[in-house]
This record gives sequence, C-alpha cells and structure tokens, in this order.
Amino acid sequence: MTRVIPWLALYTSRPPQSPRKQRPRQAKRSRAPEIPTAATKHAVARARPPSLFPPPIADGKGQKAPRASRSPDAATAPPGAAAAKGKGSSSPSPPPPRSRRTTAVVAMAASLLALAVALLLGASSRVDNGAAAAPVTEEGLEITYGSTLKLMHDKTKVRLHSHDVAYGSGSGQQSVTGFPQTDDSNSYWIVKPTLDSSAKQGDAIETGSIVRLQHMRTRRWLHSHLHASPLSGNLEVSCFGDDGQSDTGDYWMLEIEGKDKVWKRDQKVRLRHVDTGGYLHSHNKKYNRLGGGQQEVCGVRDKRAENIWSTAEGVYLPVSGSK
Repeated sequence: MTRVIPWLALYTSRPPQSPRKQRPRQAKRSRAPEIPTAATKHAVARARPPSLFPPPIADGKGQKAPRASRSPDAATAPPGAAAAKGKGSSSPSPPPPRSRRTTAVVAMAASLLALAVALLLGASSRVDNGAAAAPVTEEGLEITYGSTLKLMHDKTKVRLHSHDVAYGSGSGQQSVTGFPQTDDSNSYWIVKPTLDSSAKQGDAIETGSIVRLQHMRTRRWLHSHLHASPLSGNLEVSCFGDDGQSDTGDYWMLEIEGKDKVWKRDQKVRLRHVDTGGYLHSHNKKYNRLGGGQQEVCGVRDKRAENIWSTAEGVYLPVSGSK
C-alpha cells in the first residue's frame, strides 16, 4: 500500500544536510634553493648597502671564513696572553703598534719644528742687510756701525724707546719716549753712518763722528727739529722717514765723556743734534696716557747730567779687519 505523505509535511520537513566538506590543509612546500648565478650575484651586490667592514674571505672549499673574535689568536697574541685567558684574567690586550704612516708624519713634523727653530736662531743673530753678528757682553769692547743696541739714560735708567704712536701735538710724527722695562723689542736701534760717509759696517766709531740711529721695528730714524716737546716745551725728538728717506734732521754727533777717542760699551756719551744743537735728553716727567711709566725724551741745548747715555743690551758687530 502506498504511503501517503501529507502535503504540509513537504513544506515543514527539510531533507537532512550532509556535513560540509573541509578542504584538507596542505603542508607548506619548501622552496628549493636557488643556485646563484653571476647575474644574481651582481644584482645582490649592487642592491646591498655599502659597509665600513670588508666582506669575509672564503676559504679554499668555497665556504665563508668565520668572523674573527675580539680575543687575540694564539698565533698573534703576545706571550702569556693565552695563559691569562685560561685563568680568567680580564686584563686588556696591549694597543696595536703605531702605523708607519703615523710615525712618518710625526718625524716630518719634528724635522720642520727643528728647522724653524734653527732659522729663528739664525735670524736673531743677523742685523742690517743680513750680516752675521756675535753678541758681545764684555765691557770695554768697541761699538761699530751695524750694531743693534739699546741706549740707557744714565740718571733714570730708562731705555730710549719708540713705537708706532704719533704725537698729539707738535710735528705729529712718531713719538719717542723713555721706557723702564729692559725686555721690550721697541727699544732697539741700529747704528749707521751718514749718507755721505765712507764708513762701512764693522768700522769703529770715534768721538766727533756723526751717526744715525734707525729704529729696528719701524725702520724710522731718530729725528729732531724746532717743534716744542709735549711736556716740557723743549726741542721735540721724534722718529721720521724710512729706509729710503733720510735727511740732516737724523744726524747726531757723538761726544764721548772722558779721554777715550773710540766709542766703547758701557761708556758714557752724549748725542748732540746737528741741525738744532740740542742734546738728547730725558727726565722724570711722565706721560699720563702712555702705560708702563714712559717718560719724555726731548732735546736741550746745554750740557746737563740728564743728557748722558750709555749702551746696554744689544747685538754688537765685531770690528772689521780692514780699514
């Protein structure tokens, strides 16, 4: 007998569903290693950023050598390093020796320094046109043309001094003062003959000779004229001219005190200006605006104790053998 299924059951009952088939998981397939070619090596090398460290060197079997460790190798370590390492010593290894390039640079710098010192010492012993001179410290030795010296005022012990500072009054030329310090290079003067003289470098200087004094630093000549000096109103003494400019205003007559006829070291002398007749003079009147206790130097026409000078520090040329 045929079973009759109600029509409502066709709409309310659902046919049984089969379970969803799950796709089985497949294991990840490992990619086969690619064999590098020359083209791929070149591309990788170009894409790799530059490094400060060199690449490891391959051994004979084509494998990369292991990176070197920080500890010294047995072949290159100093004696006792391996033993210290085995005992657990933590003492640092000695620094590597200085490279040959660094040693060469240090040697070159030392040579240049020695050469500069030698040139400086050689230049300090040369005065006036590069002539060599031997420093003289003994008393009584003759003073010659070309010597570079300091003149010391007998009463106040200052040095005849000048620097590139002009007078604010009078001629407005370079000022001349008396300076108490003994180590100032602006107090050096070069003794030279007049323009029309036949005297030459190395000749001795006799009393009555007319000389010129050239300031070593500024190359100007000790000069005087009828302008009034700033403090006392006497004859102004200044520095004027240069190597190629000099006149009779730079002429001074040497007068030696005593019976000696030749100018000698530490001997008392006077310098009388040829044009004005004034003696080179100084006194205790000091400038307020100039530091170091600098005092006035001027010209005075009468002989006084304050216009006596003597030579002090300097480089003195020996007397020339030919006359």
